[in-house]
Amino acid sequence: MRFEVVTLFPELFDVLNHGLLGKAREAGRIEVQTITPRRFTTDRHRTVDDAPYGGGSGMVLMPGPIADALDHLDEARGGRISHRVLLTPQGAPFTQAHAHRFSELDALTLVCGRYEGFDERIRGLVDEELSLGDFVLLGGEVAALAIVEATARLLPGVLGNEQSVADESHAGGLLEYPQYTRPEEFRGEKVPDILRSGNHAAIARWRRKESLRRTLERRPDLLEKAELSDEDRALLDEIDQESSH
Repeated sequence: MRFEVVTLFPELFDVLNHGLLGKAREAGRIEVQTITPRRFTTDRHRTVDDAPYGGGSGMVLMPGPIADALDHLDEARGGRISHRVLLTPQGAPFTQAHAHRFSELDALTLVCGRYEGFDERIRGLVDEELSLGDFVLLGGEVAALAIVEATARLLPGVLGNEQSVADESHAGGLLEYPQYTRPEEFRGEKVPDILRSGNHAAIARWRRKESLRRTLERRPDLLEKAELSDEDRALLDEIDQESSH
């Protein structure tokens, strides 16, 4: 899969050369192309922003350099289609569902902003707008890195253990169950006996129940949207009875 990032700070994406994503790049499983709009300016200062019409504070990114950068990426891709995403606080919150949808694409183009914002006409150049949440960053680069990582780790061969993708938080609409490793006891807290029992059916049931419990306690909004089985609802009844005692 090809990731493209339009950014004023390509060097921030050097982090993608390390860890599992670095190995995935070396193996050719993912490709990451960064491009700066400054390449497509015509003045000696490489200006990409200007004062807003109508007055006001801050500077606004001009549409020309970003449009030219996107056109250049289209030409370099040789006719392959890319899905374009504008990273902005006004966008819809990025979720695991987005990551799964993006992982099925051939190419994904992320457009990062800076300064006060974008010229409104840039919105017409993209397919959708996303944010990381209800807060404001200095630019879209952190959001782009998060989206690249969340998407790339779903691709075949990127993770060493493919089962991790199925078991993790949000993969099935719920938060992940508690995990433990050695030592068996740490500062007076022991690993639950059931995890050392060797009874795989009982362990699976415990994990599902704890996943439901954790989601109920921390993100009850997720339960409202999750597809729950009859067994799940029975486990939730058990949890409710336990909490009432």
